[in-house]
Amino acid sequence: MRSDWTREEIAFLFDLPFPELLFRAASVHRQCHEPSRIQLSTLLSIKTGGCPEDCGYCSQSVKADSGVEATKLMEVQQVLQSAAQAKDAGSQRFCMGAAWRNPKDRDMPAIIQIVEGVRAMGMETCMTLGMLTPKQAQMLKEAGLDYYNHNVDTGPEYYERVISTRNYEDRLDTLQNVRDAGINVCSGGIVGMGETRADRVGFVHTLATLERHPESVPVNALVPVKGTVLGDMLADTPLAKIDDIEFVRTVAVARITMPMSMVRLSAGRESMSEATQALCFFAGANSIFTGDKLLTAPNAGDDSDAEMLRKLGLSSGTGPYSDDVVGGRNKPRENVF
Repeated sequence: MRSDWTREEIAFLFDLPFPELLFRAASVHRQCHEPSRIQLSTLLSIKTGGCPEDCGYCSQSVKADSGVEATKLMEVQQVLQSAAQAKDAGSQRFCMGAAWRNPKDRDMPAIIQIVEGVRAMGMETCMTLGMLTPKQAQMLKEAGLDYYNHNVDTGPEYYERVISTRNYEDRLDTLQNVRDAGINVCSGGIVGMGETRADRVGFVHTLATLERHPESVPVNALVPVKGTVLGDMLADTPLAKIDDIEFVRTVAVARITMPMSMVRLSAGRESMSEATQALCFFAGANSIFTGDKLLTAPNAGDDSDAEMLRKLGLSSGTGPYSDDVVGGRNKPRENVF
């Protein structure tokens, strides 16, 4: 498993002829994962709006004029009811997001109860609560949290054009706190924010050169929301939607450089054609968020996703190939070039 990728190598992958790139990505994917399985995850906003951060893409920032009203942390039982409904709908992972810069110590007891309750249902748990201290990460680990999401968002050079209230190193520090606590890392980003391909190279490079790759890598396409900095800046411009082929390229490069990670199609799917999503699955994406909403952004919906997966002949499931099923093909090849 390589963690010494250079930017030049990653740029080389991005520049490959599209069929060649997809062939390489699909080959890596088949070595490490069951190619016909798509993990289904559900994302719930357990505390919406009022975030003091100024992330230019986010409708939940206090800096945004998006009409999103701030709410308090949901009651534990409400969250558990939503988790039960998600499980009944076929989700294997329940992800929960709170619009905080960082959780306060007074919030942790309820958070712990939520994690324990969802785990008791037999679902994987994931939370995104902003920055974490080492102590908070350890508390979540002891509660049984499976994954913690903290996206790097973009490449380090473009980051300061999107967010000013925390720096890139703050993001990496939280990822390290999560890793040190023994929790699986979920970290990805957003493409289509006006960045260049070089910035997308930097985004993939950051994650692929971590000492241990994130176990989950969500790839989002920007949903330009009116009232946010990026939503207003990109509205009615050619940059308002990333080119579908470039999006698929990003998924493919993530798969090649992080072979064992779950690569998740996240925000922006509702505006993608089934053909584009099918290309993403071929390129190595093997997880999607289901339901009709991702935090505050629209999503395709359970029925639409079920029909698409049926049409593509894909089934819901999790995890890589196991040795006893395919004779050890879960070992990625040494050289993808």
